[in-house]
Amino acid sequence: MKIAEEHIAEIKKTASGWYRWELLALLWGAFFLNQADRQIFNVVLPLIQKDLSLTDAELGLIASALVCTYGLLVPVAGFFGDIFSKKNIVGFSLLFWSLATLATGLCASLVQFILLRGIATGGGEAFYAPSANALLSEHHEKNRSLALSIHQTAVYFGIILSGLIAGYIGENYGWEAAFYLFGGLGVLLAAVFFLRVQKDAPAKIVTHASSAEIRKEIAATAKIIIKKPTVVLLTLAFACMVFVNVGYLTWMPMFMVQKFGMSLSEAGFSSLFYHHIGAFAGVLSGAKLADYFTLKRGPQSRLMLQMFGLLLGAPFIYIMGSADDLTLLYIAMFLFGVFRGWYDSNIVASLYEVVSPAIRSSSYGLMLACAFITGASSPLILGILKPSIGLSMGLSLLSVVYVLGGGFIGMALVWFFRMDREATIISQ
Repeated sequence: MKIAEEHIAEIKKTASGWYRWELLALLWGAFFLNQADRQIFNVVLPLIQKDLSLTDAELGLIASALVCTYGLLVPVAGFFGDIFSKKNIVGFSLLFWSLATLATGLCASLVQFILLRGIATGGGEAFYAPSANALLSEHHEKNRSLALSIHQTAVYFGIILSGLIAGYIGENYGWEAAFYLFGGLGVLLAAVFFLRVQKDAPAKIVTHASSAEIRKEIAATAKIIIKKPTVVLLTLAFACMVFVNVGYLTWMPMFMVQKFGMSLSEAGFSSLFYHHIGAFAGVLSGAKLADYFTLKRGPQSRLMLQMFGLLLGAPFIYIMGSADDLTLLYIAMFLFGVFRGWYDSNIVASLYEVVSPAIRSSSYGLMLACAFITGASSPLILGILKPSIGLSMGLSLLSVVYVLGGGFIGMALVWFFRMDREATIISQ
C-alpha cells in the first residue's frame, strides 16, 4: 500500500511541467519506429527477392511470422505492463526490436529472416503499446485523450513516411541500408529514452500468488467470452479485417512496382498514403456517426456502422486490385481507407457493449491475439497464390473476406447482441 501511494505521488510530481510532454515526444518517436520498422520489409520486397532468390511464398511466410508472433505475445505484454516497470518494458522493447531490425540488414537466408524479422522484431514490438499507453495515461491524467490521440498519429506517419524513405534508400543504397538506418535510429532513441524517462514503480508486487492469479484470470476471461456469441463473432470479423489489412500492407508496394512500373520510393509512398489518409478521415467520421446514432437508436448502432464499413469497403478492395488506371486506383484506395476507418473507430466500443468492465482489458487482449494470429496467414496465402492467379486477382479477392466479416457482424446483430448485452448489464 505504501509503495502504491509513493508511486502515485511520484507520478503527480513528474506529471507537472514539461516532463509529461517530453515523455509524449519520446513515445511518439518510439511508436513511429514501431510502425516504420514493421513496414520497411514490405517496401523493399522486390529487392530482397531479387538478391536472395526467395519465392513469393517464402516472402509471405516471413511477413506472416511477424504478425503471428505479435498476436501471440500482445496479451502477455498487457499483463506484464500491470506487474513490471512500464519504463523498462517500453525501453527494452524499443531496444530489442531496433537491434533485430538492424540485424535484419545482415540476413542472407529464409531462416535468418524468419528469426530476426519475423520472431525477434514481432516479439519486441508486441511489448510496446500496452505499457506505453498506460505510461502516457498516468502522466496525462487531465488531458489523457489528447495525449493518446497525438501518440496514435505516429501510426500514420510511421507507415507512410517509412514507405517513402525505405523505398528511396533501397533504390539508391540497397535494401540492407534501410534496415540499418531505422534500426540504428531505434537504438539511439532507446538510449535517450533510458536517460531521460524517470523511474516508475511496478503496479503490483510480483509473487507466486499474483502469477497464479493472472493465469486464472486469463482462463476465466476466456470461458466468459466463449459463452457470448457476439464476442466470438466480433472477433471473427476483426480477424477478417486484420487478414485484409496485413495482406494489403505486405503486397501492395510490390503490386504497384510490377503493374504500374513505379520506382520503390513512389510505390512505397503511394501504396500507403492514399489509404491511410482515407482511414484517418474514416476514423474521425465513424466515431462521430457511431456516437450520434447510439444516442438516437441504441448501442447496436456501433455494430451496424462496423458492418456497413466492411460491406461498403469490399467493392473498393476489388476495384483496387483490378484497376488499370492510377487515378481509379488511388480513389479506390482512399475509399477503402474511409470505410476501414468506420470499422476501426468502433472495434473497442462495440466489444465493450457486451463485456463487463471487470474483464474488458483482458477480453480485448484475447480478441487482439485471436485476430492477429488468424490474420497472420494472409501474406503467406497471397504469396502462394501469386504465381498462379497474380497479385491483381489475389488483392481483389480480399474483398470476399471483408464481406465475410460484415456477415459475422450481421449475424451478431440479428441473433445474439440483445441477449448478450442484457446479460452483461445484469452481471454488472
